[in-house]
Amino acid sequence: MAGTFRWLEDVALADAAFEARGQTLSEVFQASGQAVIDALANPRTVQQSWRRTVDREAPDPGTLLFDWLSDLVFFKDAESVVYHSVSAEVGEQPGGAGWRLRSTITGAPIDSTTQELRADIKGVTKHLFDLRHDQTGWTTTVVLDL
Repeated sequence: MAGTFRWLEDVALADAAFEARGQTLSEVFQASGQAVIDALANPRTVQQSWRRTVDREAPDPGTLLFDWLSDLVFFKDAESVVYHSVSAEVGEQPGGAGWRLRSTITGAPIDSTTQELRADIKGVTKHLFDLRHDQTGWTTTVVLDL
């Protein structure tokens, strides 16, 4: 099963919120990244002329997810890009020394004449941020500051 996301209505007035699910951490990370991509622009209108690989480590999966989603917002601002797609591979470090992410992000410089631009995300918030695991897999709730 691939990870999925859905927008949550009436969670925050000036923000956007989503819930992402996946059977694995990698699936929930990828679905969360896709939600951020979708909030910024219609990915079908974004070419793949820009590419970035991200390697990140954190003591726990929640911190890793928050920091990585914040990276997506940072690159959008620092390099003036929107995204076409994202991949994410997440695993526990040997000996339980934390968690590691390897991600590839593709996109293109922002171009309002060829891309269907949507919201300008200012940041990922800690408000209602949650990453949890149960017998069906992983679920996260994320609020984006617009």
